[in-house]
Amino acid sequence: MPLPNRVAPDGRLFADPARGLLFGNRGGRFHDPESSEVPRRTYVSRQWICCVLAFKGRQRQVWGRGYTELFFCDEVTALAAGHRPCMECRRSDALAYRAAMMRGVGLAATPSFPEIDRRLDAERRDGRTARFHLLPVTDLPDGSMILREDGPGFLALKGGQALLWSPAGYVARAERPLGMARVLTPPATLAALACGYRPLWHPSA
Repeated sequence: MPLPNRVAPDGRLFADPARGLLFGNRGGRFHDPESSEVPRRTYVSRQWICCVLAFKGRQRQVWGRGYTELFFCDEVTALAAGHRPCMECRRSDALAYRAAMMRGVGLAATPSFPEIDRRLDAERRDGRTARFHLLPVTDLPDGSMILREDGPGFLALKGGQALLWSPAGYVARAERPLGMARVLTPPATLAALACGYRPLWHPSA
């Protein structure tokens, strides 16, 4: 039976057999190793990262005594949920993300990653609730994730299309909507996407 360690674009945890392309954590352990239930608290610190599935041959017991392992369909999902690339296992991606974010938000001085984490933390949630940003769809870069307005679910924007998200990949395509949208991807990450950061997409995209 799968653990509730899959991450939806709005940051919620749920159980699903789909493994996904990336995993990550939120700063430590917040699950109960004796229980498979969704924890009441779903983070430990502001450091929300997304990582590669395999790194230096390390082996872990998922949801054991260590930190709480989380899994993402792809990086577009992880970024929407408020995570950023890990500086250990994805160093080049983390540096590219920071450089693009700096250009996008107009920072002159290079921020530390804890500073980026504080910024993302303020943008991704309001207490335990995901924070949405109402923005014009025409201003959104590829890789943005928005709430579907004509039914439940999430849409990832790519070119002139909106891709319907599922835990195992993108399952339908429609034209990119018009007007305003409720955007899940934090503004700092939108700025990075707009200035050249290229996230890892699921092959179904």
